[in-house]
Order: sequence, then C-alpha cells, then structure tokens
Amino acid sequence: MQKRIKIIRRAAREFKDGMYANLGIGMPMLASNYIEPGTTVHLQSENGILGLGPFPLQSQVDPDLINAGKETVTVLPGGSFFSSDTSFAMIRSSRLDLTILGGMEVSQTGDLANWIIPGKMVKGMGGAMDLVSAANTKVVVTMDHNDKSGHPKILEKCSLPLTGVGCVNRIITDKCVFDVVPGKGLLLRELAKGVTVEDVRSSTGCNFDVAADVAETY
Repeated sequence: MQKRIKIIRRAAREFKDGMYANLGIGMPMLASNYIEPGTTVHLQSENGILGLGPFPLQSQVDPDLINAGKETVTVLPGGSFFSSDTSFAMIRSSRLDLTILGGMEVSQTGDLANWIIPGKMVKGMGGAMDLVSAANTKVVVTMDHNDKSGHPKILEKCSLPLTGVGCVNRIITDKCVFDVVPGKGLLLRELAKGVTVEDVRSSTGCNFDVAADVAETY
C-alpha cells in the first residue's frame, strides 16, 4: 500500500490550478485526494459529470451518484451533469488538460496497453481510447514498475492489445518518473527515494536516457 501511496502522491503534483482533468479508476482517482490546498482542479467523468469532489464519507453516499467506474462520488458546488455524448465531445475536442490512467504496459515510444488481457473477461474498454487520442490532452500513466512476478511493465514494445499508439507523455511508477520524448524514447526525469539509476535500468525492459538533473524527488 505504501508503494501505491508514493505513486499517488507524485501523480497529484501533475495538477495545476484551473486544470480540467479526467482520472481513471484506482490510483489515478485517488490522486485527487492529494490536490494542494488552494489549487482548483475541475474533475470530469465520462458518464457526464464535471466538478467531482472527494470520495464520500459513509454518511454522504448517494447510490445514484456514481462516476464512470461505478464508484459513488460527491459533486462540488457549481458542478454539472450532462449526457455521455456531450462528455465525449469534451474529451475528443481536447477540452481536458490532463488525463491520468493506469497501465498494464507502456512501450519506450509511448504506446499504452491498459484495457484487456486476452482470454480474460472485460466489461468494456471504457473511455480510455478516446482520452488518449485527444491531441492536446497530456496523458500520464501511473502503475507499478514491475508486475507481481517481477517482470518489467515498461518495454521496447507492448505485448498486450493497445489502447493508444504514441499517446503517453509521462510515466509515474514506484521507482521513477519517465517522460516520453517524441522521436527519441524515454527520458528518466525523477527517482523515488532510495532508488538508483541502476535499479531502474535493471527493472526496465528497454533502453532510456537519463536527464542531467535527475534526482530523488518523491
């Protein structure tokens, strides 16, 4: 759990005042609990909500008020509700500044696989394909650096079906932060506390460059 909290807290630093953002279920949505005081972020959900608030306390739960992941939510004063077609029009027209999603695999060129494992049951692909294909929306992926067997999840090429091609801008894991540099590949920007560049090299499935000012930041 501490490993995930580390990722979530680092992901929350991606929020800037006045941003419009969409957060995937799991770690991305939890990042909203760590938005800096005084920073206003307008959170959107694909099922037609703008102005999501914190997760509700037990006394605040309204079973009719849910996000796209079917989790109960709250809505801030001034929030609004609209149809799914309006919601996806916002997404596809790049009205969102940021989307943070989970990932199963990311390639060194920014390809993302996060919607299905072949042979396993899935409810649907959700809105991820639309979110990552919006031209002016920054795409940040949060995930464990390695799977439960210790295999790298950041690879030369994804082995799972793709959600998007060359769509990821930044990867945040329990070990480090990578930026995807168009035409060049991965650039190691930040390290988690106690992690070295060699630790990252030994647990990553592809080559990457290292920023001159790389340092432990979270």
